[in-house]
Amino acid sequence: MGVPIFCILFGFPLGWYITKKVSPSLSPSRLIYYRILNLSILAALFTFLMMAVIWGSAAMPMLFNPEADISNFGHPFILYEPKASLVGWLILMIIVSPFLQLLTTIFASFITLMNNELKNEIEYNK
Repeated sequence: MGVPIFCILFGFPLGWYITKKVSPSLSPSRLIYYRILNLSILAALFTFLMMAVIWGSAAMPMLFNPEADISNFGHPFILYEPKASLVGWLILMIIVSPFLQLLTTIFASFITLMNNELKNEIEYNK
């Protein structure tokens, strides 16, 4: 039902792909970093919107319905009370997971940039 571990892990190949597409078109400068950051934020915003649609439409009506059976919704009880756990779970799914995807995308992008620079330096020193 929209568990974002795959979205978070998708940040690694996405960061590699963004760097491979951006670095040949731009000379090594701050423009590459800004382009990587902008594309990473765009991907994280898309994930945020998808998580808000998936989890918000499923769980938000339950928060305001006093007769809703929140304890059998299927989320983990991380805060020892069903309603507080649901709110915590929604925060994790909707806000924290796109942020983690942003971090993995940026991390993979800069690892790829460092690898490209290392390869260029090795070829230059031959």
